[in-house]
Amino acid sequence: MTIRIGNGYDIHKLEKGRPLILGGVNIPHELGLLGHSDADALTHAIMDAMLGALSLGDIGHYFPPTDPKWAGADSLELLSQVNQLVRSQGWQISNIDSVIVAERPKLKPHIKTMRDRLSTTLALQPDQIGIKATTNEKLGPVGREEGIAAYAVTLLVKEH
Repeated sequence: MTIRIGNGYDIHKLEKGRPLILGGVNIPHELGLLGHSDADALTHAIMDAMLGALSLGDIGHYFPPTDPKWAGADSLELLSQVNQLVRSQGWQISNIDSVIVAERPKLKPHIKTMRDRLSTTLALQPDQIGIKATTNEKLGPVGREEGIAAYAVTLLVKEH
C-alpha cells in the first residue's frame, strides 16, 4: 500500500450580504464569505489537501477565479470533481482532518451536518472526516472578524 499526505489552507473575507457556507452548510449569520464561488473555506482547504497529496497543484488551477463559469459555484460540486480526479488516478481518501478558525458564529452545532454533507459528496463514512472549530483569540484578521480560515490534512491510499 502506498500513502500520500496533503495539507490545505483557505481564508475568505467576511462581508454583509453574502451567505456563510462552510462544509456545504449554509450557517445563519449576519456576515458571509466573499469569493468567486460560494467561498466555502473549509471545502476549499480540503480540495487543496487532496490535490496537494498528489502534487496536482491547487484549486485555482482547476477552477480559476477569473473564469466566469465558476462564479457562485457550489463548492461541494467542485469537491466532487476533485474527488473524481483523485479516484481516476487510483487513490482513495483514508481520512481528512480539518480546523475552521472563526470568532463567530459558534460552529459546533453545525459540525455534524458538515461532516454528513462532505462524507456524502466524497462517498466516505462520516467518521473518516474530522472537523474542529476554534477561535483566533481575537488576534489577527480572523480574530478581528474580518474573515474565516480553514486548514485541512488528508491521507490518500493506493492499493498496489
